[in-house]
Amino acid sequence: MSLYDTFIQKVREIKNLQSVNSLLEWDQETMMPPKGIEYRAAQLALISGIVHEKLTSDELGELLDKLSSPSELDGLDELKRANIREIRREFEKAKKLPTELVKEIAETASLSQNAWVKARRESRFGDFSLWLTKMLKLKTQAARMIGYKEHIYDALLDDYEPGATVGKIKVILGDLKDGLVPLIREVLSSKVALDDSILHRDYDVSRQKEFGTKILQDMGFDFEAGRIDISAHPFCTSFAPGDVRLTTRYGANDPKMALFGMIHEAGHGLYEQGLAPEHHHTPMADSISLGIHESQSRLWENMIGRSRLFWQHYLPKARETFPKSLSGVGLDDFYRAINRVTPSFIRVEADELTYNIHILIRFEIETGLFEGVIQVDDLPKIWNRKVEEYLGIVPPNDREGVLQDIHWALGLFGYFPTYTLGNLYAAQFLRRAEKDISDFWGKVSGGQFSDLKNWLNTNIHRHGRLYSADDLVRRVTGETLNAKHFLGYLQNKFGELYRLSS
Repeated sequence: MSLYDTFIQKVREIKNLQSVNSLLEWDQETMMPPKGIEYRAAQLALISGIVHEKLTSDELGELLDKLSSPSELDGLDELKRANIREIRREFEKAKKLPTELVKEIAETASLSQNAWVKARRESRFGDFSLWLTKMLKLKTQAARMIGYKEHIYDALLDDYEPGATVGKIKVILGDLKDGLVPLIREVLSSKVALDDSILHRDYDVSRQKEFGTKILQDMGFDFEAGRIDISAHPFCTSFAPGDVRLTTRYGANDPKMALFGMIHEAGHGLYEQGLAPEHHHTPMADSISLGIHESQSRLWENMIGRSRLFWQHYLPKARETFPKSLSGVGLDDFYRAINRVTPSFIRVEADELTYNIHILIRFEIETGLFEGVIQVDDLPKIWNRKVEEYLGIVPPNDREGVLQDIHWALGLFGYFPTYTLGNLYAAQFLRRAEKDISDFWGKVSGGQFSDLKNWLNTNIHRHGRLYSADDLVRRVTGETLNAKHFLGYLQNKFGELYRLSS
């Protein structure tokens, strides 16, 4: 066995263990009975500790050193060198953290998540605040050990969007805010009122699942290599090339929540199923960044799934599925209903126009927490004040306010900005796909998505972590990441919907 093959064998052992960890987490959110939480927390801590020990082992370090020598690298192709580079990055970051801290974070995340579910259900932030305080302390400790040049939050951002910094995110969000705020103000003051009452009728949950599943199949999601279940917070996770799990949640009087949640998570799922199986459990079969990952879900959910031409094909099928609720509903009425702009409390149910304001709020709060200018006990008050400042509404309770997202319970600080990055990437990718795919929107109007799926597979998914996110967007679109395409998309779409003059 060659030196490189020995290295990849060690890497796949680590990645397999991480998959076991992910399976335990998926089970906790979907199937596990409540009384199993303490045992599950211990299991997750154990697996996380083993993964960390293997990832930081002297044996792996020695293999990386040998493979990084010029004589060894010269004999390896670009993909193999990328695997070495990316594992070296993981190794060096993990080496800065003691195994006991990694285990404690994993155990705390499991217990904290369980506390969050209960606190959210009962809308009692006080029942969760102690867990959040502990998780914040642990992640602060980890960030300091990992190190950063300018801002402690940079160490956390790097876990999800390698190379991102607070400075870069502030510029991106600032540019977006400058374009969004006037547009939102113009839309909300428009005399055009979009009626979404048709979405608040009775929609049988079993039929929602049936209808959504058919759309996912049309998108190309392989149910022989995946499944969909219910969870408190929708997500996608992958354990192997042939095992990608999606979750959603249903509302009997709100089909939008489940349907667009399913399309969103299937966008993530198509990325996971589109990674090169021959490189399984190596960086070359892993996503580049969560911003790129999010671009896939936002492209499918919003730019395709909320388009008029998409529903030109699917509305007749929806009427057949929900004859009482959609009887007599025309295409224009339905299109307007699913794209109505109105400030909302819940991020995952927000319209495209106001969605990024939700991310701005979370980014400001997270950086404030790590700077020490925001205290955990003050979060409900600060959250409500920011929602009122930016969206003009005040959450009626903690469930619809500070407790709505699972991320903080899991210690995923630095995750939220990737949602906005995903919107920007998605708009640039869409513009390129429209040019590259013949009769792009004609195919969408016919429910034909294979060309788009293949384009994404070829241009984005198959590269794994060969390129950085910045390099990939330049290779695919010929430009660096910028806000102009996303803002242009929003201005065109909502300008037409709300008959804006500009």
